[in-house]
Amino acid sequence: MAHFDLPRRLVAEALGSALLLAVVVGSGIMGERLSGGNVAIALLGNTLATGAALVVLIGVFGPISGAHFNPAVTMVATLRGELSWREAALYPPVQILGAILGVWCAHAMFGEPILQVSTRLRAGGDQVFSEAVATFGLVATILGTVRFRPEATPMAVGLYITAAYWFTASTSFANPAVTIARSLSDSFAGIAPACAPAFIAAQIVGALLAAAVFGWLLKTDKTP
Repeated sequence: MAHFDLPRRLVAEALGSALLLAVVVGSGIMGERLSGGNVAIALLGNTLATGAALVVLIGVFGPISGAHFNPAVTMVATLRGELSWREAALYPPVQILGAILGVWCAHAMFGEPILQVSTRLRAGGDQVFSEAVATFGLVATILGTVRFRPEATPMAVGLYITAAYWFTASTSFANPAVTIARSLSDSFAGIAPACAPAFIAAQIVGALLAAAVFGWLLKTDKTP
Protein backbone atom coordinates (compact mmCIF):
# COMPACT_ATOMS: atom_id res chain seq x y z
CA MET A 1 0.00 0.00 0.00
CA ALA A 2 1.25 3.50 -0.79
CA HIS A 3 2.60 5.53 2.09
CA PHE A 4 1.25 9.05 2.56
CA ASP A 5 3.11 11.68 4.56
CA LEU A 6 1.72 13.07 7.80
CA PRO A 7 0.32 16.35 6.37
CA ARG A 8 -1.71 14.42 3.79
CA ARG A 9 -2.97 12.01 6.44
CA LEU A 10 -4.03 14.88 8.68
CA VAL A 11 -5.88 16.58 5.83
CA ALA A 12 -7.59 13.27 5.04
CA GLU A 13 -8.73 12.93 8.65
CA ALA A 14 -10.01 16.50 8.73
CA LEU A 15 -11.78 16.27 5.38
CA GLY A 16 -13.31 12.87 6.13
CA SER A 17 -14.55 14.09 9.52
CA ALA A 18 -16.03 17.20 7.91
CA LEU A 19 -17.88 15.23 5.27
CA LEU A 20 -19.14 12.74 7.86
CA LEU A 21 -20.62 15.49 10.04
CA ALA A 22 -22.09 17.30 7.05
CA VAL A 23 -23.95 14.06 6.34
CA VAL A 24 -24.96 13.38 9.95
CA VAL A 25 -26.28 16.87 10.63
CA GLY A 26 -27.53 17.61 7.12
CA SER A 27 -29.52 14.39 6.86
CA GLY A 28 -30.93 15.04 10.32
CA ILE A 29 -32.17 18.45 9.25
CA MET A 30 -33.57 17.10 6.00
CA GLY A 31 -35.21 14.16 7.75
CA GLU A 32 -36.85 16.40 10.31
CA ARG A 33 -38.14 18.79 7.65
CA LEU A 34 -39.62 16.04 5.47
CA SER A 35 -40.96 13.69 8.14
CA GLY A 36 -43.98 15.77 9.13
CA GLY A 37 -43.17 15.35 12.81
CA ASN A 38 -42.66 11.57 12.61
CA VAL A 39 -39.44 11.08 14.60
CA ALA A 40 -39.03 7.46 13.45
CA ILE A 41 -38.97 8.50 9.79
CA ALA A 42 -36.56 11.33 10.54
CA LEU A 43 -34.26 8.94 12.38
CA LEU A 44 -34.46 6.41 9.56
CA GLY A 45 -33.38 9.00 7.02
CA ASN A 46 -30.56 10.13 9.30
CA THR A 47 -29.49 6.51 9.82
CA LEU A 48 -29.39 5.44 6.19
CA ALA A 49 -27.48 8.51 5.06
CA THR A 50 -24.90 8.15 7.82
CA GLY A 51 -24.31 4.44 7.27
CA ALA A 52 -23.99 4.86 3.51
CA ALA A 53 -21.62 7.81 3.87
CA LEU A 54 -19.37 5.88 6.24
CA VAL A 55 -18.92 3.11 3.67
CA VAL A 56 -17.87 5.64 1.05
CA LEU A 57 -15.69 7.81 3.29
CA ILE A 58 -13.77 4.87 4.76
CA GLY A 59 -13.25 3.49 1.26
CA VAL A 60 -11.90 6.83 0.04
CA PHE A 61 -9.78 7.92 3.00
CA GLY A 62 -8.86 4.58 4.55
CA PRO A 63 -5.86 3.99 2.26
CA ILE A 64 -4.54 7.48 3.07
CA SER A 65 -4.98 7.95 6.83
CA GLY A 66 -6.77 4.86 8.11
CA ALA A 67 -10.06 6.79 8.08
CA HIS A 68 -10.35 6.99 11.84
CA PHE A 69 -12.44 10.20 11.98
CA ASN A 70 -12.67 9.32 15.67
CA PRO A 71 -10.30 10.05 18.60
CA ALA A 72 -11.39 6.81 20.29
CA VAL A 73 -10.33 4.78 17.25
CA THR A 74 -7.06 6.72 17.10
CA MET A 75 -6.47 5.94 20.78
CA VAL A 76 -6.93 2.22 20.18
CA ALA A 77 -4.69 2.27 17.09
CA THR A 78 -1.98 3.99 19.12
CA LEU A 79 -2.19 1.51 21.97
CA ARG A 80 -1.82 -1.27 19.40
CA GLY A 81 1.35 0.34 18.02
CA GLU A 82 -0.20 1.30 14.70
CA LEU A 83 0.42 5.04 15.17
CA SER A 84 3.26 6.94 16.79
CA TRP A 85 2.51 9.08 19.82
CA ARG A 86 3.23 12.18 17.71
CA GLU A 87 0.60 11.13 15.21
CA ALA A 88 -1.75 10.25 18.06
CA ALA A 89 -1.44 13.78 19.39
CA LEU A 90 -2.22 15.34 16.01
CA TYR A 91 -5.07 13.18 14.72
CA PRO A 92 -7.77 14.14 17.30
CA PRO A 93 -7.46 17.95 16.91
CA VAL A 94 -7.89 17.76 13.14
CA GLN A 95 -10.75 15.27 13.53
CA ILE A 96 -12.53 17.66 15.90
CA LEU A 97 -11.84 20.71 13.73
CA GLY A 98 -13.03 18.91 10.62
CA ALA A 99 -16.16 17.69 12.38
CA ILE A 100 -17.04 21.22 13.50
CA LEU A 101 -16.50 22.56 9.98
CA GLY A 102 -18.79 19.79 8.69
CA VAL A 103 -21.53 20.89 11.08
CA TRP A 104 -21.19 24.48 9.92
CA CYS A 105 -21.32 23.30 6.29
CA ALA A 106 -24.58 21.48 6.98
CA HIS A 107 -26.06 24.58 8.60
CA ALA A 108 -25.05 26.67 5.59
CA MET A 109 -26.57 24.21 3.11
CA PHE A 110 -29.93 24.34 4.87
CA GLY A 111 -30.00 28.08 5.50
CA GLU A 112 -29.60 27.67 9.25
CA PRO A 113 -27.55 29.99 11.50
CA ILE A 114 -23.95 28.82 11.26
CA LEU A 115 -23.13 29.23 14.94
CA GLN A 116 -25.43 27.28 17.22
CA VAL A 117 -25.38 25.51 20.57
CA SER A 118 -27.59 22.46 21.00
CA THR A 119 -30.42 22.40 23.52
CA ARG A 120 -31.26 18.72 22.89
CA LEU A 121 -30.84 16.82 26.15
CA ARG A 122 -29.43 13.31 25.91
CA ALA A 123 -28.94 12.52 29.56
CA GLY A 124 -29.30 9.58 31.91
CA GLY A 125 -27.41 6.46 32.78
CA ASP A 126 -29.12 4.48 30.04
CA GLN A 127 -27.83 6.76 27.30
CA VAL A 128 -24.35 6.94 28.79
CA PHE A 129 -24.20 3.15 29.03
CA SER A 130 -25.45 2.98 25.45
CA GLU A 131 -22.45 5.01 24.32
CA ALA A 132 -20.06 2.58 25.99
CA VAL A 133 -21.83 -0.33 24.26
CA ALA A 134 -21.95 1.47 20.91
CA THR A 135 -18.24 2.31 20.98
CA PHE A 136 -17.29 -1.17 22.16
CA GLY A 137 -19.15 -2.61 19.18
CA LEU A 138 -17.62 -0.13 16.75
CA VAL A 139 -14.06 -0.91 17.84
CA ALA A 140 -14.86 -4.65 17.83
CA THR A 141 -16.13 -4.34 14.27
CA ILE A 142 -12.99 -2.54 13.15
CA LEU A 143 -10.54 -4.88 14.86
CA GLY A 144 -12.32 -8.02 13.72
CA THR A 145 -12.69 -7.06 10.09
CA VAL A 146 -9.21 -5.57 9.80
CA ARG A 147 -7.82 -8.86 11.09
CA PHE A 148 -9.84 -11.26 8.95
CA ARG A 149 -11.40 -9.34 6.05
CA PRO A 150 -9.83 -5.88 5.73
CA GLU A 151 -11.54 -5.24 2.40
CA ALA A 152 -14.90 -5.55 4.20
CA THR A 153 -14.13 -2.93 6.86
CA PRO A 154 -15.90 0.04 5.18
CA MET A 155 -19.10 -1.95 4.66
CA ALA A 156 -18.94 -3.53 8.12
CA VAL A 157 -18.51 -0.19 9.88
CA GLY A 158 -21.32 1.41 7.87
CA LEU A 159 -23.66 -1.48 8.61
CA TYR A 160 -22.75 -1.54 12.30
CA ILE A 161 -23.46 2.18 12.74
CA THR A 162 -26.71 1.79 10.81
CA ALA A 163 -27.78 -0.91 13.25
CA ALA A 164 -26.46 0.91 16.32
CA TYR A 165 -28.54 4.00 15.54
CA TRP A 166 -31.53 1.78 16.34
CA PHE A 167 -30.40 -0.65 19.02
CA THR A 168 -28.83 1.94 21.35
CA ALA A 169 -30.81 4.47 23.38
CA SER A 170 -28.30 7.18 22.47
CA THR A 171 -28.45 6.52 18.69
CA SER A 172 -24.75 5.62 18.75
CA PHE A 173 -22.56 8.70 18.62
CA ALA A 174 -19.58 6.38 19.44
CA ASN A 175 -17.10 9.16 18.67
CA PRO A 176 -15.79 12.04 20.82
CA ALA A 177 -15.21 14.31 17.80
CA VAL A 178 -18.76 13.70 16.60
CA THR A 179 -20.09 14.38 20.08
CA ILE A 180 -18.27 17.70 20.36
CA ALA A 181 -19.32 18.81 16.89
CA ARG A 182 -22.96 17.81 17.36
CA SER A 183 -23.11 19.91 20.53
CA LEU A 184 -22.75 22.88 18.17
CA SER A 185 -25.93 22.09 16.23
CA ASP A 186 -29.37 22.80 17.67
CA SER A 187 -30.90 20.36 15.20
CA PHE A 188 -32.24 16.82 15.11
CA ALA A 189 -28.71 15.41 15.51
CA GLY A 190 -27.63 17.74 18.30
CA ILE A 191 -26.61 17.06 21.89
CA ALA A 192 -26.60 19.66 24.66
CA PRO A 193 -23.01 20.52 25.69
CA ALA A 194 -23.78 19.59 29.30
CA CYS A 195 -24.46 16.01 28.18
CA ALA A 196 -21.33 15.66 26.04
CA PRO A 197 -18.68 14.95 28.72
CA ALA A 198 -20.50 11.83 30.00
CA PHE A 199 -20.90 10.57 26.43
CA ILE A 200 -17.20 11.10 25.72
CA ALA A 201 -16.13 9.36 28.94
CA ALA A 202 -18.35 6.38 28.09
CA GLN A 203 -16.95 6.25 24.54
CA ILE A 204 -13.39 6.11 25.85
CA VAL A 205 -14.29 3.35 28.32
CA GLY A 206 -16.06 1.34 25.61
CA ALA A 207 -13.11 1.69 23.24
CA LEU A 208 -10.58 0.63 25.89
CA LEU A 209 -12.68 -2.38 26.86
CA ALA A 210 -12.95 -3.46 23.23
CA ALA A 211 -9.20 -3.04 22.75
CA ALA A 212 -8.53 -5.21 25.79
CA VAL A 213 -11.08 -7.91 24.97
CA PHE A 214 -10.21 -8.19 21.29
CA GLY A 215 -6.50 -7.85 21.95
CA TRP A 216 -6.87 -11.12 23.85
CA LEU A 217 -9.52 -12.72 21.65
CA LEU A 218 -7.61 -12.22 18.39
CA LYS A 219 -4.27 -13.36 19.75
CA THR A 220 -3.38 -16.73 18.29
CA ASP A 221 -1.39 -19.38 20.10
CA LYS A 222 2.26 -19.63 19.14
CA THR A 223 3.22 -22.78 17.31
CA PRO A 224 5.46 -24.95 19.52
